[in-house]
Amino acid sequence: MREPNDPELCLRLPDHDVADPELSIVVPALDEELTIKDFVDWCHEGMAAADIVGEILIIDSSSDGTPELALAGGARVLQSPKRGLGRAYIDAVPYIRGRYVVMGDADCTYDFRELGPFVDAFRAGNEFVMGSRWKGTIEQGAMPKLHQYFGTPFTTWILNRVYSSSFSDIHCGMRGLTLDALQRMEIDSQSWEYASEMVLKSVHMGLRTTEVPVTFLKDREGRLSHHKRSGWFSPFSAAWINLRAMFVYGADFFVLRPGLALFIIGVVLTLLPTFGEVAIGGLALSLNWQLLGLVLAIVGLEGFAFGCVAQVLFDYTGRARRRWLRLFPYTRTIVISAALVAIGLAAQIPLVARYIRDGFKLIGDVGGVEHVALTGILFVITGATLSVFTLLLHAAAIASHPARATEVRL
Repeated sequence: MREPNDPELCLRLPDHDVADPELSIVVPALDEELTIKDFVDWCHEGMAAADIVGEILIIDSSSDGTPELALAGGARVLQSPKRGLGRAYIDAVPYIRGRYVVMGDADCTYDFRELGPFVDAFRAGNEFVMGSRWKGTIEQGAMPKLHQYFGTPFTTWILNRVYSSSFSDIHCGMRGLTLDALQRMEIDSQSWEYASEMVLKSVHMGLRTTEVPVTFLKDREGRLSHHKRSGWFSPFSAAWINLRAMFVYGADFFVLRPGLALFIIGVVLTLLPTFGEVAIGGLALSLNWQLLGLVLAIVGLEGFAFGCVAQVLFDYTGRARRRWLRLFPYTRTIVISAALVAIGLAAQIPLVARYIRDGFKLIGDVGGVEHVALTGILFVITGATLSVFTLLLHAAAIASHPARATEVRL
């Protein structure tokens, strides 16, 4: 059966198809002739042991006998062009029939005979079930030492710090989620970074999440992993694009709170010497400190503003959107912005008057009015930035959640 909206996709059904599956095992395959038969058998064995009716959906881009072997074993096969690992899952979503979805690899490195913990976790009400090799078993030789002892633990630690999560193995390929959660995620990634995108969106969406132990096995004799097929640089490329996904989907972590801190420090350094040099202990806050404070305040305010917008763009629960729209309603914020600009411009008057009176020159001591002028510049920049931020915030709230445009407050 060919998909009318994408004629490059073709769904092939086995002779004995399963009706009304509760579980869908959804796995991409690329030239896995060596392992696909055993993999499909493992899936059947795992579903029987877990006492659940399920289907096996293979998204196949192979040039060998992989699809025929999968069909013969009772799996559905969605034949598609080779367009990337993430794209394979995107293509599969309309064909998934089960309420629960388990993903993985068709190379028999994850033991799909052990589906029971996933099924139990789903039936307990979890929406995202992450496999963990660290809580399970890693066969000797299954992972390169660089990945096992540095790469995976380090990137997992980064993600947990950025997202305040508690995963133990973010790169585990065997994972599960409800079909409803998968549809709401709207995965965009076409390649390896789909794995990180899925984990990150599960946090943004506030999904009920748990981890279960999995068994990770080494490649079978004669089989080369996809990374090895792609060359020595492939693991590093995959690591980089996964880190990129972490940083992009967690952009607010790097700019919102640090930006607010910089802004507060900058405002203090700028305001204190407004009427002249201020001594604090042995430290004299003068014009140079005001200039530093102005720079910090500008950079910090921009970071805070961008962080707020990023939170709204990746807000699946509505909490961040409601919080920022409540704190920055349009009319009130624009009025405050205009007032700040007006006060800032007024603070320039003494310096401009002195400049005109001295023949359009500023020579020597100008009576401290330059301190007031710098504080005024802070007010002008803050007001202007706040007005632009308000426009972008409300635009992002509407564009990212058009069905909730009524929440945008005037």
